[in-house]
Amino acid sequence: MKFLSTLARSVRVSGVGLHSGRRSEVVLAPAGPNHGIVFYRSDKDVFIPALAENAGHFDHATTLGERGGEVGTVEHLLSAATGAGVSNLLVEVDGPELPILDGSSTPWLEAFRQAGLVRQGPVAAFTPARPIVVTGAGGKRIELKPARELRVSYSIDFPNPVIGRQTLSLVISPENYARHVAPARTFGFLAEYETLKAHGLARGATAENCIVVGDDRVENGDLRFPDEFVRHKILDLLGDLALVGVPITGHIVATRGGHALHAALARRLREELAASGASMESEALSYARPQTR
Repeated sequence: MKFLSTLARSVRVSGVGLHSGRRSEVVLAPAGPNHGIVFYRSDKDVFIPALAENAGHFDHATTLGERGGEVGTVEHLLSAATGAGVSNLLVEVDGPELPILDGSSTPWLEAFRQAGLVRQGPVAAFTPARPIVVTGAGGKRIELKPARELRVSYSIDFPNPVIGRQTLSLVISPENYARHVAPARTFGFLAEYETLKAHGLARGATAENCIVVGDDRVENGDLRFPDEFVRHKILDLLGDLALVGVPITGHIVATRGGHALHAALARRLREELAASGASMESEALSYARPQTR
């Protein structure tokens, strides 16, 4: 049996966005049952539910909402919420991108621990009756198969010798997530840095918030795990699949995936839920604007 949960109290987190380079402040606030995870752009007075139909941009991150009122790089926070079992949350942010912090999900988990969690009641997880597959170019593929637990098996294969081919399979529980997935940091290639900046990306990237991959070595210190790269891909996948809006039970097998393919699976699962007659209604029309804090 899975349970809904939210925070016991509000907590603040601040930092610089990985791509925008802008500093932002985030308030993570409790929310009622059936609220879901919702972002509130306080500078634009816009609410954005964390659902697959609101995901539209996947340029080295997952972005929700329409241009001019979007929230970017949401996947690390959403991943932490999935890993910790936080299902109802209001995320107030005063800019277009969440802070990257140290490049992992651990700081978000620490914020949840600081706030404390409150159980709200049981919730039915989505479990597929048959395998569900989405594919992309270059051998990209994600399959969700029936299983009694949530397991992720992920494989990546990069031509760069620092990464190469990595494969990992993990059962996802709060304990396993916190220990084996959350600390894995985002990564980028030194050879692509100037090109990314020219396209308005990676402007907040530093050696403190991103693994910098050179031609034949990591340029900024030791890895937290020998296979930290594939662990971060699992982290991203879990964040993007939070866009289904309900917990998932099953075995996810991913090969060379990315944010766009992750979100494509989330959309397929939303369609499956709708076809099954499952209620996907939320309190979308009654979101309360946060009080001045």
